[in-house]
Amino acid sequence: MASTTATTPATRTSDSLLTAVRVLAVLTVVNLLWQYVTAGQLFPRGGPEDLHSAGAIVLHVLSGFTALAALAYWRLRGAPLWPGVLAAVVFVLSFVQAWFGDRSTLYIHVPGAMILTIGAVWVAAWSFSRPAAVVR
Repeated sequence: MASTTATTPATRTSDSLLTAVRVLAVLTVVNLLWQYVTAGQLFPRGGPEDLHSAGAIVLHVLSGFTALAALAYWRLRGAPLWPGVLAAVVFVLSFVQAWFGDRSTLYIHVPGAMILTIGAVWVAAWSFSRPAAVVR
């Protein structure tokens, strides 16, 4: 007698695209923390302005990749659109922040940093509220 066993395809409970959104969103928030730390040091000691400027470039890159990943997650996985749009807004606002990053325009730069942070944290929090889809 020959018997056959039915095989089921392997399933995994992780989604590499969601993981990318999570990692990039967290790195964006960590980079913003870096920006706060280096900005805080600009005033008392004349601080590491070069480090703050370099962090701004990294922020452009990270927030841009976060936006791309969140938009891809929407397009390919059917996730809500708003996190991708919010991540894209954070990306665009990072350039506005850089434009107004002079000491004479801190009245715009500081509130802008708060808006960037709220947007970036919101995207990161949303990404961790998503259950990992079962991918076959």
